[in-house]
Amino acid sequence: MTIVDIHPHIVSPDTDHYPITPIGGKRSDWSDKHSVDLETMIAAMDAAGVDKAAVVHSSTTYGFNCEYVADSIARYPDRLTGVFSIDVLAPDAVEKMKKWVGLNMTGMRIFSRGSTLKGAVLAIDDPAIGPCYDFAAEIAMPVVSNVTIDKFSQLENVLKQFPDTIHVVDHLGSADFSEGFDAARALFDLAKYPNLYLKVSSRNFTKARDQGNADSVLPKLVSEFGADRMAWASNYPANTGTLGDLLDLARGCLQAVSKNDQDQILGGTAQKLYPVLADNQSVTA
Repeated sequence: MTIVDIHPHIVSPDTDHYPITPIGGKRSDWSDKHSVDLETMIAAMDAAGVDKAAVVHSSTTYGFNCEYVADSIARYPDRLTGVFSIDVLAPDAVEKMKKWVGLNMTGMRIFSRGSTLKGAVLAIDDPAIGPCYDFAAEIAMPVVSNVTIDKFSQLENVLKQFPDTIHVVDHLGSADFSEGFDAARALFDLAKYPNLYLKVSSRNFTKARDQGNADSVLPKLVSEFGADRMAWASNYPANTGTLGDLLDLARGCLQAVSKNDQDQILGGTAQKLYPVLADNQSVTA
């Protein structure tokens, strides 16, 4: 099977060519203290047995300047694609989307909140974002957001209003399963929308392992959403551990579901979301 990671990050040591311009003015600790560059990422993928990746632009390093990811996928078109971020509230947002799509980036992430920001900086159902969702639907490009479960009413509004747009939510929306499934009801209520996909990230797998509930949480997610709407996201190197460690963590937790479901989550869904990462394809094909 092909292993695909849909949420690693890279940061260049060349700050002259790729200046540090974090969103909100504050750089994330991980990008400052233990980031990895393109070559280190490729070596980590080789060591871990990760075949391909959708590299997510680091907004807490570069703001909306996605040049490093774009330049990196141009060097490894057989293994990488890129997920860019823009100011989706700007009047020229769709033109910015076209710019990065023209540089062979095949996903967009709406960075609405983060550890370096004080609360959410936008609502993902803001009407001003509508043209971006429409354009993403037109070119069948997935839109990722890091909206959290307390704001899932916004996500549901978007799912309803833009049913032809593919939506992907980071980290299961930070849903908490420590006290059972009731607290995560807002997540499961969204399973009825076929245009919603889930990133099951290292953060989620770590909680499932530490809370000892992987045997219930993973089968529940698969039963509600289907493995073909769930994809592995390492969040390397923002998460602690090597890329191999994080893949092993996911594999361990996924023992609770069938082999076919494991294969789907660890690669199949990613290739569905990002067809350019399908076998025998490249971003320049």
